[in-house]
Amino acid sequence: MKIIAFSHLVFMLIPVGIVGYFYYRWIGNAKEVALATLRMVAQLLLIGYLLVYIFNNQNSIVGLLIVLFMVLVSSLIALRNVQQKSVQVYVRIFISILIGGSINLLLVLYVVIDLEPLYQPRFIIPLAGMIYANAMNAISLASERFENEIKHSTYEEARATAFRGALIPQINSFLAVGLVSLPGMMTGQILSGVDPTVAVRYQIVVMSMVLGSAGISVVSYLLLSQKA
Repeated sequence: MKIIAFSHLVFMLIPVGIVGYFYYRWIGNAKEVALATLRMVAQLLLIGYLLVYIFNNQNSIVGLLIVLFMVLVSSLIALRNVQQKSVQVYVRIFISILIGGSINLLLVLYVVIDLEPLYQPRFIIPLAGMIYANAMNAISLASERFENEIKHSTYEEARATAFRGALIPQINSFLAVGLVSLPGMMTGQILSGVDPTVAVRYQIVVMSMVLGSAGISVVSYLLLSQKA
């Protein structure tokens, strides 16, 4: 696979800068896009070196702590979109992401891929990251929509609207894949030289776990919100 020079990465800041300019002109916030970009670069560089250590260190406790950290942080990020922030809401989000994400992660790792030995961080960490981040995004959409709808609708109506809205990105991806887009994991595998027919199988797994983790997490959140 062709190595991208660090100096060439700077050119990708051009379109990001254009977005930042209009974000500032239209929204009035000059810092949000810049801060998000700086954090993205720093976090990815840090995790790149950290993953080298994790992949070379077959310590399952370290892997478990990293997965738990993912759930804790993703829950905190999802909480940003909720107006009425509280410990109870955070716990609700945490439980929902943990349930929806973990069901899919365990199914993919130990049934579909059938890992042997069971603990292989090269598989577990990247897949866990995709699953929990996707669940986080779905919860963010659902919580915001539910909070707005429940003010002037019944619980059932607010639940339906929030559930439908949260799954729009995943359902659109299902409809567009192969016709409009070649998703990231499949594209990455093809670029690295993997047979496209093999890459397709992995992409089917990824697409399924994306919808599954999003849907189950949102269902959990909405059910827990009924009892709140």
